[in-house]
Amino acid sequence: MAVRVLIAEDEPAVAENLEALLRAKGYETKWVADGAQAVAAAKRDRPDVMLLDIMLPKMDGFDVCRLLRADPATQKVKIIVVTGLGRMGDVETAFASGATDYIIKPFDSDRLFKKIEKVLQSPS
Repeated sequence: MAVRVLIAEDEPAVAENLEALLRAKGYETKWVADGAQAVAAAKRDRPDVMLLDIMLPKMDGFDVCRLLRADPATQKVKIIVVTGLGRMGDVETAFASGATDYIIKPFDSDRLFKKIEKVLQSPS
């Protein structure tokens, strides 16, 4: 069964690039463009991994993380924060909010795939 990846990204070009990369490697993808949609899609679709931007409309990625971790139905979703925010405080806030891993844009695809494989192999 294919690994299901939910992409929460408000920039269509970035989301389309991620979808193309992931699909080429055999992942199933779904893309949402704001934080509220990300929470709803995670509850509905139960992705294996979420690639979550921090700077999202309606609800930021930190709040998305906290909501997913607080809900038993979504608390095991692996969340990789994918963001342009690289300050130490942002990284700490992401992990404190429940992120599984963190990657700063721009990144190379090999690094992203290594992170996805790593979180999929880590215990819940």
